[in-house]
Amino acid sequence: MELPLVSGVDGSESSLRAVDWAADEAALRGLSLRLVYASRWEQYEGTALARSLGRPSERALAGRIVETAAERVRRRRPDVDVSAEVTPEDAVTALLHEGHNAEALITGERGRGGLTGLLLGSVSLAVAARAPCPVVVVRGDRAGIEGVHGRILVGVGEPGEASAAVRFAFREAGARGCELDAVRAWRCPSHDRADHPRTVDEPHLYYKERAATLIDEAVAETVRENPTVRLHSATVEGKAARVLVQRSAAADLVVVGAHRHRGRLGLQLGRVAHALLHHADCPVAVVPLAA
Repeated sequence: MELPLVSGVDGSESSLRAVDWAADEAALRGLSLRLVYASRWEQYEGTALARSLGRPSERALAGRIVETAAERVRRRRPDVDVSAEVTPEDAVTALLHEGHNAEALITGERGRGGLTGLLLGSVSLAVAARAPCPVVVVRGDRAGIEGVHGRILVGVGEPGEASAAVRFAFREAGARGCELDAVRAWRCPSHDRADHPRTVDEPHLYYKERAATLIDEAVAETVRENPTVRLHSATVEGKAARVLVQRSAAADLVVVGAHRHRGRLGLQLGRVAHALLHHADCPVAVVPLAA
């Protein structure tokens, strides 16, 4: 049995944009959609939302929000099987639990103050860092969210880390019938430049060719399984985070592998995924290695 998509709901505009995106994605891939409202969501993001809506009880507020979101999906995508649930957990715990039986988790960004759209909320960041399944954070400009570019972007990481993200990106490109850009950034270390003062192009050429080889190796198996997907490969000199953020302006979805490490505050995302989740101009999919 195919697993559903799961979208977190909290009544904010950000979460409703995520619900719309999730509804379209479910219709595109022929999946059911499950909406989840965690009744302790305000523990992470503050109680201003609940107070501003003036609801007399948390339970009444939760029920109204999740049912309104479900009806929104039915109007937008009548063909999608949608269900909704209120769970008495904090948002991160609830979504991580749902992630064990989900095709993907869909969340909105959670901006604050004058920097809305740049700063990611604690719920989305924690879920992206720890979920056992792919997580899509719906953010970016209108063109990126509405998917008008006809292009999926995947950042190709180190050997052994790229396969899950590449497979996810190919599935998305195939379902949408659009082009897939596989990109790997490269940089020439300064010590290599110093070692080759008279042949500056040689170290640059080595790292550029190595990046191209890593792309070829990362996509080799998946491209054979998806012969109809139009693949474009590119190697770009520069920092990976900056390259992918810039290219996200012309993409409908950017996909990266979840390079996680354990820090003082628990599992944390790598630098590239972290930058994309805060600054990309389109939705971002973070795919764990085993996905």
